[in-house]
Amino acid sequence: MSQRVLTTESGAPVADNQNSATAGVGGPLLLQDQHLLEKLARFNRERIPVGAPPTPLRQWGSVVHARGSGAYGHFEVTDDVTDFTHADFLSSVGRRTEVFVRFSTVADSLGGADAVRDPRGFAMKFYTEEGNYDLVGNNTPVFFIKDPIKFPDFIHSQKRDPPPLPERRGQVPPSGRQEPDNVWDFWAHSPEATHQVTWLMGDRGIPASYRHMNGYGPHTYQWTISAGEAFFVKYHFKTNQGIRCLSSEQAAELAGKDPNSHQTDLLQAPDNVFAEVEQAAFSPNNFVPGIGPSPDKMLQGRLFAYADAHRYRLGVNHTQLAVNAPRATTAENYGRGGFMASNPQGRYAKNYEPNSYHGPVETGRPLSAPLAVHGHTGTHAAPPHTKDDDFFQAGELYRLMSAEEKSRLVANIAGGLSQVSRDDVIEKNLAHFHAADPEYGRRVEKAVRALRED
Repeated sequence: MSQRVLTTESGAPVADNQNSATAGVGGPLLLQDQHLLEKLARFNRERIPVGAPPTPLRQWGSVVHARGSGAYGHFEVTDDVTDFTHADFLSSVGRRTEVFVRFSTVADSLGGADAVRDPRGFAMKFYTEEGNYDLVGNNTPVFFIKDPIKFPDFIHSQKRDPPPLPERRGQVPPSGRQEPDNVWDFWAHSPEATHQVTWLMGDRGIPASYRHMNGYGPHTYQWTISAGEAFFVKYHFKTNQGIRCLSSEQAAELAGKDPNSHQTDLLQAPDNVFAEVEQAAFSPNNFVPGIGPSPDKMLQGRLFAYADAHRYRLGVNHTQLAVNAPRATTAENYGRGGFMASNPQGRYAKNYEPNSYHGPVETGRPLSAPLAVHGHTGTHAAPPHTKDDDFFQAGELYRLMSAEEKSRLVANIAGGLSQVSRDDVIEKNLAHFHAADPEYGRRVEKAVRALRED
């Protein structure tokens, strides 16, 4: 039987479904990449909002970070960073900025438990005097994929298996649950995920609470000073409470006793969970002067995907909701109309620019420095770097573990991989662990064999 050809929704064949189109090797993504934008935009809209008429696909929707908790707080500058950025909220030691933070699991659905083996996401909104600055991250310093074009595929493989369409019912058994075949089949074809899989299946895979974990901005950002000099930075957030995690057995017991364990642990919950936690919208493209993007491909994809998701989920005027609106300054633009518009500019304000009526004008001062691009446009694989061969870092992480940590890691991986029905998928995953470290591979293989023979 001939191999079927992957196409866009208009029927055109897809040349490359592994790499997004960039401006040269390592350059920023291109708006002309119709296949990437189509995949991300559809992914954002696959989940029908609650209250809509039921459909066969409604309950398996692909929304990520569905189960969340939030808290208000403040960010305080403790060291002088003015040699690296002219961002106003970072301009002096001791300066405080109000923030709102939303924490969440990633792959689980809204009704899932908090104490599950899943990365934890977080999103921070800094209410600065130069506008809101949004920062997103995870509790792991690495990620499963290198290119945003694979994000919909990755999440589809990790979410609950969709029931079949009505006309195909009976051909594929509907499970409505997370399927080991899907989870491990994607990882079998994604060797770059080996490092993150090792992290997720290890002792830090189930944090005891949102307070007892570190946070990492997974992307590289650009800081600039007023003279135009640029620096690339990454953010790390270290918990003052110390790292505390749960074993698989402890997590299963806690999830049964209190599915809301992480939210219960937050001592100061928001006054209105729906208004503040569920309607909160974060987008990595909300920058302030002195901070900007890098050519980081995953960041570049999120610059489009996050804002697009909120326009669908909450409407085009979601930025006027209290939790999302600027607090230390005022939004001044020509946006009008749309669903639930409040029209704060007044009935006589103009909705075009430039104009002769003293409307807001541009500053002419870029937020960040320009990025140099080289080469041809096209779908380029991410350029390799030192220690970046898909397996090296996973092996280093394994070798850092104690004997007890290694045993728990092997048991966690084998418990899931042994449930896969296809031998070839199992073998592909085992090859990844062998490549990371020979002992790692041998131990996982032995444990999987033992479980499948029982």
